[in-house]
Amino acid sequence: MTFLEGAIILIAGLAAGVINVVAGAGTLITFPILLALGVPPITANVSNTVGLIPASVAGAYGYRRELRTQWRPVATMALFSAVGGIVGGLLLLTLPEEAFAGVVPFLLLLAALLSAIQPKVAGFVRRKAPAAPAGALLTRTDTRPLTLGLSLGVLAMGVYGGYFGAAQGVVLLALLGILWSTDMHRANGAKNVLAGVANIVSAVIFISSGTVDWRIALLIGIGSAAGGWLGARVGRKLSAPVLRTILVVVAVTAAGVLFLG
Repeated sequence: MTFLEGAIILIAGLAAGVINVVAGAGTLITFPILLALGVPPITANVSNTVGLIPASVAGAYGYRRELRTQWRPVATMALFSAVGGIVGGLLLLTLPEEAFAGVVPFLLLLAALLSAIQPKVAGFVRRKAPAAPAGALLTRTDTRPLTLGLSLGVLAMGVYGGYFGAAQGVVLLALLGILWSTDMHRANGAKNVLAGVANIVSAVIFISSGTVDWRIALLIGIGSAAGGWLGARVGRKLSAPVLRTILVVVAVTAAGVLFLG
């Protein structure tokens, strides 16, 4: 690895850290850059997963204020995300990457649509939802109890995050905004926790397999840690409509790039 290549990876990690926390699509920056530098796909994928963990941790910590009263439901969802991450990590090491990565552009377009219509869909879901049972995981009027659909969605996104992870956060944020919280910043904080958990458990599997390039992971990790801290500060200052617009633009642009690629 040359000095220039290292600098490119470090800067890519910084940008990915910011985007991961704000919108959830940082992998769409680092992964293509690693491929362009000649890194094998599997090595690029697993090293990138390990390297982006600091961004997830920094992002979750940065949104701790929004999650102060919500750690119980977030921890419950995190269990589903962890199980999914384990399954996804094992799939990555046993199946061809193309088998799952081909779904990414369509998933991104779905995320863009869900993000765009999230307020109306969330309102419809809440009007049709039954009254919360006694003892439900509900502490604020803008947050719904956990449902089977939400839990299965988080589980599926955990599998996806462990396997490939591009724009996992975009889909998670759309899902949480519709089925869990109308507060986009609270949903964003939960998204960072859930995506981070899936990354961490799958990273443990990748590390044990010996497929991680630690030079790449370290450079992305340093950059993503700074980017995650910066992203949390920037993200919480954005209004919900602006944040939603960023999500739609990122998702549609990424889908277009992947379709053309």
